[in-house]
Amino acid sequence: MTTHTFTLIVDGPDLQSDELIDDVYEAGCDDALIGRADGIQFADFDREADTFQYAVLTAVAELECIAGITVTRLADAGLVSMADIAARTGRTRESVRLLITGERGPGGFPPPVTDPRGRYRLWRSDEVETWLREHLAATLDNATDDHIRAAINACLELRHHRAHLDDTERSKLRTLVDI
Repeated sequence: MTTHTFTLIVDGPDLQSDELIDDVYEAGCDDALIGRADGIQFADFDREADTFQYAVLTAVAELECIAGITVTRLADAGLVSMADIAARTGRTRESVRLLITGERGPGGFPPPVTDPRGRYRLWRSDEVETWLREHLAATLDNATDDHIRAAINACLELRHHRAHLDDTERSKLRTLVDI
């Protein structure tokens, strides 16, 4: 078995309260560290499992068996910043910026998933990983689970937003998802 490290963002009552701390442990989350930063509650896991997917899905199920708790997303959802790309490739930020703008390398760097005019741009790590491998014979560190991270996060986000949609809107959006 492999130890998988991930962070889940959690909505609901304070899991660090005296009333719920035992519930977290009894739910099976004895491998989690519960915390709060800037009003956002999270659970850091170091979970042993055969696959990353199994580790995350069991952690979500265990947390959500606690009354009022909902997991809203996976903190690292397969998105990377320019600084992340630099750190994970051993390059400088300037070197990465030049690759992104096409001033260095073969060009064709993947587009950001956020507004390209914004100051803080993010890229899908799986797309960056593919581009680096194909064009520079390089890789991003820790990129092995990027597709499943993104898929799990998309499901958690969809589940969160689904609650705010009426049946007609849900029906129309169902055509976008073929799972």
